[in-house]
Amino acid sequence: MTDKDKSAPKFSRRGLLRGLGTVPLAGAVWWSGMAAGTQDAETRNTTRATLDIDASPPPPVGSMDGDPIRVGIIGFGGRGHRLCMALGFPTTSWLESMKKAAERNPDDRRLADFLKQEDQNVRLVGVCDVFDVHAEEALESFDTETNSIRRYRNYEDMVASPDIDAVVIATPDHWHGPMAIAALEAGKHVYIEKPMTHNIEETYRLREAARNSKGVVMVGHHQRQTQSFLTAQDVIRKNILGHISLVQVNTNRNRETGAWQYPIHEDASPDNIDWEQFIGSAPMVPFNKEHFFRWRKWWAYGSGLSGDLLSHDYDRINCVLNMGIPDSVMSSGGIYAHRDGRNVPDVMQVSMDYSDPPNATSDNDGHKQGLTVLYSATLGNGHARPTLLMGHDGTMELDNRVRIHVDRDSTRFAELIESGTFRPETPVFEYDPAAEGIDAYTSATTAYFANKGLLWTYRDGKRVDPTYLHLREWLSCIRHGGKPSCGIDEGFEEAITAHMAGLSYKMGRRIDWDPVKEELVPIPGYDLDEVLLANIERVA
Repeated sequence: MTDKDKSAPKFSRRGLLRGLGTVPLAGAVWWSGMAAGTQDAETRNTTRATLDIDASPPPPVGSMDGDPIRVGIIGFGGRGHRLCMALGFPTTSWLESMKKAAERNPDDRRLADFLKQEDQNVRLVGVCDVFDVHAEEALESFDTETNSIRRYRNYEDMVASPDIDAVVIATPDHWHGPMAIAALEAGKHVYIEKPMTHNIEETYRLREAARNSKGVVMVGHHQRQTQSFLTAQDVIRKNILGHISLVQVNTNRNRETGAWQYPIHEDASPDNIDWEQFIGSAPMVPFNKEHFFRWRKWWAYGSGLSGDLLSHDYDRINCVLNMGIPDSVMSSGGIYAHRDGRNVPDVMQVSMDYSDPPNATSDNDGHKQGLTVLYSATLGNGHARPTLLMGHDGTMELDNRVRIHVDRDSTRFAELIESGTFRPETPVFEYDPAAEGIDAYTSATTAYFANKGLLWTYRDGKRVDPTYLHLREWLSCIRHGGKPSCGIDEGFEEAITAHMAGLSYKMGRRIDWDPVKEELVPIPGYDLDEVLLANIERVA
């Protein structure tokens, strides 16, 4: 070894990621030129100049000063708990569990991260839940001398109350649309969990109600606050990938809770659950605790893989590509992993085709080219598969990180590939917002959501809950006006696309969209909403 070799700095890949303090993004960026373990300034600078990738967080929200916004929560189950926490209202049991977790592991930052969040200036003044135990937990945690909270026995009373400014809807899917419409008609602001609606007809009704209301509607796709997706938007704006012809998104789960086998509360009974109110418009069945706590397993109350999980992955791509509703959708799959009485599939493949997507680039002849988005899901295997956006000039791997490979047959980067500056086998760009380290995952389910960018993102080098940021954006729009990043128009696109996937699965045929008429192409002999709402796996 020469003296020069002895003095040359040695860099690990991790060290490179952690040591780049001059890049424009919070977190860490790795550029081509470091693959061999050297800091090749010329190559790195060429890469930076060529790609010119930058991204900034969304514009800062307006001040939260002024009178508190009075919020009511409808549905205080698992997601309701998390939404209340993002508003600044953690339950007593969560606080106690996080204190113990931090004592056991000083690197567990969940409580510390929560305590660092700025106040949302919200009063949680109402809770509505058909399960007495859930409602009582909210009252015990949040009803204090400084924050008085009332339990509402039904949502109609809550949305009619002059003491409520805004509602957060975290119920089973079949209640999303009716509750949101009623709230908007009563002059309330609405934050609604995905999917936005449970059927086609109420999707149009909700859009109309939103257009005729001064209320601000936000749909719960909080990954729109995730820094990696904002970075990906810049990659698309600068056409770094070239024409994108194929996108692959995936769901991979192999845990009981991931398959919607949620715990059943030991104290649940007809005496403390308003069963008739839970059923609502769904077909009446005798009291059934599994239906109540594991409602996602049935079309009567939920939307299966298409509405629960495809909707998230679709919106992740839609916020980057802005491709809108597909021309056609084909779905297949079945109940292959969990034969437990459910009638929604646990394995599903969905092909969404776009002949002329809004962001399509032109080939050398000036012709626009199409796009296929493939969604692949299994609830019987947890091996993580990346989200891939595959273009003529490069491929982007997108989750809580961004990684770009140039294509060896790229036109745009041909000279750089030939010179060896870009090597197809090595990423030319990687953004890792968690390069400074993250807490150990508490479960495979936690890892799944983290990799999707759903548990945390980063602002100014600090880890932040994207749900908190999403609700803060909604509250800012209520106070100051403005259009939310996932409002009624984005929710309409999500809902229609999810319903197309569900219909295709249940009918075993292609479902088409007419963009001129803004409607699904009718299928003679079928009422599409009847098909969608039928509480059976498939229709003839």
